[in-house]
Amino acid sequence: MLRPKLPTMPTPTGLISPPAVIEPTAVEQPSPAAAPAPVSTPSRSTVQLTPGSALALVGGGTAVVLVVGAVLVSMLLAVAITAASVAVCALVVRSLASAQHRR
Repeated sequence: MLRPKLPTMPTPTGLISPPAVIEPTAVEQPSPAAAPAPVSTPSRSTVQLTPGSALALVGGGTAVVLVVGAVLVSMLLAVAITAASVAVCALVVRSLASAQHRR
């Protein structure tokens, strides 16, 4: 009942013709045309960092690292406080349950 049913291969009917033979053909290379004139690409302006802009980038990066660090530390502190309060609640409930059994 739970055995998988495998499909059966149908027997071929009629005549089977052999596959057609494909002969390779030669690829003709086009004759080289005259070289096109070089196209001048517009030169891109390079970014030049002045000491002031470099200092601003370093300051911005430092601010981002400090803000992200403060957020992560506050999240870790929130998790630690929550875990401690849950542990204290568990101890109180346990002591209440054991005191009720003693009576």
